[in-house]
Amino acid sequence: MNDSVLEISYALDTFYFLVCTAFVMFMACGFAMLESGLVRSKNTVEILTKNALLYSVACIVYLIIGYNIMYPAAPLSGFIPGLELFLGSDNTLADIAAGEDAPYYSSMADFIFQAVFAAATMSIVSGAIAERMKLWPFLLFAVFMVAVIYPVSGYWKWGGGFLDVLGFQDFAGSVVVHMAGASAALAAVLLVGARKGRYSANGQSRAIPGANLPIAMLGMFILWMGWFGFNGGSMLKIASLDDANAVARIFVNTNMAAAAGMVTAALLYRLKFGKVDMTMVINGALAGLVSITAEPLMPTPELAVLIGAVGGVVVVFSVLALDRVKIDDPVGAISVHGSAGIWGIVAVVLSNPDATLATQLVGTLVIFAWMFGASFLVLWCIKKSVGLRVSEEEELEGMDLHECGMSAYPEFVAFQGQASGTPHATPRDAVGDTVPLSKPALR
Repeated sequence: MNDSVLEISYALDTFYFLVCTAFVMFMACGFAMLESGLVRSKNTVEILTKNALLYSVACIVYLIIGYNIMYPAAPLSGFIPGLELFLGSDNTLADIAAGEDAPYYSSMADFIFQAVFAAATMSIVSGAIAERMKLWPFLLFAVFMVAVIYPVSGYWKWGGGFLDVLGFQDFAGSVVVHMAGASAALAAVLLVGARKGRYSANGQSRAIPGANLPIAMLGMFILWMGWFGFNGGSMLKIASLDDANAVARIFVNTNMAAAAGMVTAALLYRLKFGKVDMTMVINGALAGLVSITAEPLMPTPELAVLIGAVGGVVVVFSVLALDRVKIDDPVGAISVHGSAGIWGIVAVVLSNPDATLATQLVGTLVIFAWMFGASFLVLWCIKKSVGLRVSEEEELEGMDLHECGMSAYPEFVAFQGQASGTPHATPRDAVGDTVPLSKPALR
C-alpha cells in the first residue's frame, strides 16, 4: 500500500473515531437530562452541576493518570499495569507504514474516545446517589474512580491484561464500562443510604416522582443516539469495505436491541401492574442498549432483538428486586447498567464462538469484585473523613439551595412563596414529596 493510500485510510479512520467520540460525549447531556428529570425540582441544579463537573474532572484525571494506567506502555504484569503520566506523541507516517501492527488512527483520537468512556462510567454513579450525596465528596470519589479504579479493570480486558489473555469477550463494555459503573454505584448507595421518605416505618416502598418527565425522555433519546458512537466507535475503524459493513451492522443491532428492550419492559409492566410506567419504558430501552454492548457485531439483527428483549425483562425484575431489599436508586442505574450488563456479557456466547460461559462469568465476577470493593473502600474513607451525605435539613430543603445557592425554577419557587404567604418557598417535607403505592416503587 503506497503512502498516499495509507494516509487517506488513516485520516478516514481517525475522522470516524472522532465523530463517534462526539456522539459519546453527547451522552453526558443524556445522563444529565435523564437524571434531572427523575429527581425532585429542589435537587435539579445540583444534579446538573454534578454531571457537568464530573465530566470535566474525569477528562483531566484520565489525561494525567488514568489513560496510561489503562493502556500502559510497560505493564508490570497481567494484573498490575505500569504507571505513567500524560500522553506521548502522536503517530507519524513512518509509524503507520511500519507493518502489520501499525496504528490505523491517531493516538490522540484514541485518548479522547477512551476519556469519554471513563466519564460515562462515572455518570452511572451520579444517578444512583442522586438527592442525598454531597457534591464535593462525590467529585473527590470521581478522581479516584477515573484515575485508578476504572482504569485498572479496564486494563485487565482492553489494555492487554489477564482477562484479555484468558479470552474474556466484551466488545464495547457491557461489563468493563456499564456493570463496572453499576458496581461502584451499588457501593455508594449502600454507604449513603436511602432518601428520606423513600421507605416508610413499616417497610412499605413509597415512590418519589421526578419533577420533569419530558426532560427524562429527552435524556433517554440522547443516550440512544450516543450509543451509536459508543458501540460503533468501538469498531475502531471504517476505511475498508468489510469494516464499513461491520459498522453498519453494529448500528442496526444497537438500534434493534434498544427498541426490543423498550417494548418488552412496557409489556411486562403492563401485564404485572395494569399500566405502562414511562420510567420503565425509558429503562427498558437503556437496558436493551447495555445488553447488546458486549457484542453488537456478531449477532444477526433478529438475535439482537432477542438480546435486547431479554434485557428489558431483566431490568423490570431487577428494579423490583432492589426495591424489595430497600436499595434506593432514583434512576434505576444499578439495574440498567448492572443487571442488564451481566445479561449482555452472558449473551455473547450466543453469537461469538470465541466466548465461553465460564470465562464470561469469571471476568464479570473479577470486575465486579474489584469495582465494588475498591469503590467501597474509597467511599468509606471519604465518609469517615468529610462525610458523604447531606444533613437531614439540607435534604429536606433541597440540595439546590444548600449546595448551589439557586433554583432551577426560580419563578415557580417565588410563586410558591407568595401562595404560602412567606417571602420564599416553603419546602415540602420528604413525605410530602412522595406518593404511596400499593406496588413497589420504581424510582
